[in-house]
Amino acid sequence: MEIANSQSSVAVPKVSNKKLLMGNEAIAYGALESGISFATGYPGTPSTEVIETIARLNPEVFAEWAPNEKVALEEAAGVAYTGLRTLVTMKCVGLNVAADPLMSLAYSGVEGGLVILVADDPGPHTSQTEQDDRYYGKIALLPVLEPADVQEAHDLVKYAYELSEKYKVPVIFRTTTRVNHTTADVEVGDFINLNREPKFKKDIQRYVRASMKGNLERHRWLNQILKEIELEFESIPFNWIEGEGEIGIITEGAPYNYVKEVTSKMGENFKILKLSTPHPLPRKLVVEFLRSVKKAIVIEDGAPFLEEEVKIAAYDEGILIPIYGKRTGHLPLEGELTPRIVRNALLKILGNEGEEYVKSKEVEEAEKLAPSRPPTMCPGCPHRGSYRALLDALRQLKFKKDELPVHGDIGCYALSLLPPLEVIWTEYVMGASISLANGQSIAMGKKIIATIGDSTFFHNGLQPLVDAVYKDLDVLIMILDNRTTAMTGHQPHPGTGGSETGRKFNEINIESLVKALGVKYVKTVDPYDLKATKEAIREAMQTKGPAVIIAKRECIIPVIRRGEVGKIPVVIESKCTGCKACALLTGCPALVFDSESGKMRIDSLICTGCGLCEQLCPFDAIVYPSGE
Repeated sequence: MEIANSQSSVAVPKVSNKKLLMGNEAIAYGALESGISFATGYPGTPSTEVIETIARLNPEVFAEWAPNEKVALEEAAGVAYTGLRTLVTMKCVGLNVAADPLMSLAYSGVEGGLVILVADDPGPHTSQTEQDDRYYGKIALLPVLEPADVQEAHDLVKYAYELSEKYKVPVIFRTTTRVNHTTADVEVGDFINLNREPKFKKDIQRYVRASMKGNLERHRWLNQILKEIELEFESIPFNWIEGEGEIGIITEGAPYNYVKEVTSKMGENFKILKLSTPHPLPRKLVVEFLRSVKKAIVIEDGAPFLEEEVKIAAYDEGILIPIYGKRTGHLPLEGELTPRIVRNALLKILGNEGEEYVKSKEVEEAEKLAPSRPPTMCPGCPHRGSYRALLDALRQLKFKKDELPVHGDIGCYALSLLPPLEVIWTEYVMGASISLANGQSIAMGKKIIATIGDSTFFHNGLQPLVDAVYKDLDVLIMILDNRTTAMTGHQPHPGTGGSETGRKFNEINIESLVKALGVKYVKTVDPYDLKATKEAIREAMQTKGPAVIIAKRECIIPVIRRGEVGKIPVVIESKCTGCKACALLTGCPALVFDSESGKMRIDSLICTGCGLCEQLCPFDAIVYPSGE
């Protein structure tokens, strides 16, 4: 079946009703209204809800998680080659993992529309870095779109599919946390089914990168396509000019809303160019705007990407007006913009002093009264037992505190860096715990420890484990298998066998997989059983070469939701000395010291009955009531 021609690239689809939606939900609606057949990605805040929403709203769409972002993009490319529309989602650092296929995919192009949603995280709120993924568009020579609000997120993603199919290239759809997680009323339309028959036509020059001549031709093709897209961006309805004044503001994304809020209250006239197309920059539109003002400021979240592009365009055209932004110090290079920051930047351009934020007395008093609430593992979290057993086993093996490096990875278990456990020394990128341990084992000539979650292991931990086996490196790898991708909301992964839409998938057994790789010492333990876990760690530490311990126990949150918590222990006051060992060794929030009685007590409302405190009490003061 022949692929339908795309509609006018500037048409705004007719809407039928209004819904209160989060930005990620609005993007999901837009994708479903565009007739996608396939959606995938790897869960990561602030992008996760897009796939979950698609799976919930239309189970007919193949909306399932991939082991990592590289696999997700490659699978989506395979689908898009056949003419079907696809969506790939990830958080900012996920595009680093998918960068390899991204570069080659730009050369091959697509047949069906392919949109790559990458959610950047200025702040950062939940990410390792504040990286700005607009630069990937420039490196890969691909168009980048960025919405300013929730409604535009919905509308712009629909345009992204038209753009992708018209020019046969993937489109990077860059959002930020403020848009992903804002909720607003959104005009939505009907979901559609394009009823396309998937076909893949053999085209060696296009799809085979082993042809150097072909690569050169595809590079020329891509450069030409980018020029054509730039011309289209000059007149799309998502870019516009508003207001009048001698001071120009060029802005995109969430900061456009701050600009509108601030300028409406300042009593000054500003001319605003609002963009949704940071790459390629619609140079003609920008140049005409710059010629109409005496000075300008570029206001954007993230790196000074737009500012740099605007200044290049101004230089090329001989425009000599001052252009301010992050590079000139008017806006910070780090952190998320706020209305106050934007206002201060505009005041500075006007020659006025900025306004410092001064907390009210009420806020200061409230902050003094509010107790400190550092993050902690949930009561009953199996990772608490894993790390407690690791610390105790190392002590029993006569290692001094902080003598032996313990590498952490991305996941809930990173909270082990906090008191009272304070175990991990590093937390880097997905799968790096094993790679770092490998390298240090080579450099230091002794056994180094890596801890990694089950989902993270499938994401990027297999390859470094293969290297550890291949080189016979002296490492202990603890795979903390809590049977889910807990940190981002309990998504399934290859080790769980479940799916986002209820499809039946195969469960990959981690122990069998590790043994198949050639690891000689492999043992699965229950982290609630401290004695057995410590014994396994001691054995593994004394085994030469790579050793793997799988600490397997389901995350406590779904257990609680199913109402399957264990029996709740109690404290025998006559035996309790108030030593606080149970709390100091675990950090469990269900353990509370009663200052009046000088005894410990267990909060039965949040205790899950994991039994760690009962095993750790030196005076046997914590027991399970008889008959229960």
